[in-house]
Amino acid sequence: MTMSDLIPWGRNSNAPAPRRNDEASPLLALQREMNRVFDSFFRGLDLAGPAPLGWAAGWPHVDVGETDKEVKVVAELPGLEERDIEVTLQDGVLTLRGEKKSESDSALYSERWHGQFQRSLQLGPDVDPDKVAASFRNGVLTITVAKRPEAQRQMKRIPIGG
Repeated sequence: MTMSDLIPWGRNSNAPAPRRNDEASPLLALQREMNRVFDSFFRGLDLAGPAPLGWAAGWPHVDVGETDKEVKVVAELPGLEERDIEVTLQDGVLTLRGEKKSESDSALYSERWHGQFQRSLQLGPDVDPDKVAASFRNGVLTITVAKRPEAQRQMKRIPIGG
């Protein structure tokens, strides 16, 4: 068996590669059994929320940066528009929620993710909910949350000696 036999889709066509009998291909039987094991494991977990398992569990991908004066969150949301995203800040928790709609219901095969998503990030009690700014450009959402003045005064840099 060659490595190309393990690829379910042909390289030069959109048609599925011919399926083989499990007895002739023990690797495919093993893959099918491992998929069944993982599916049953995740089905047993009580994962709350509208986002299904898979990419949405940690999606959108974010960068979180912090300075003395603010917290900055940058999220990659390719293929979405501003109207598809909702951003809320409550009790120091920033929540990004929205939906990526499918562009084609007639796709024969698709690896692109679509559906509802929600991602919550704990920013802490030092952020000021009245000083929040968000911008969305080229599929990148940038949220800047200022810290409260008293939190800025409490921060102290500690030098490290050798």
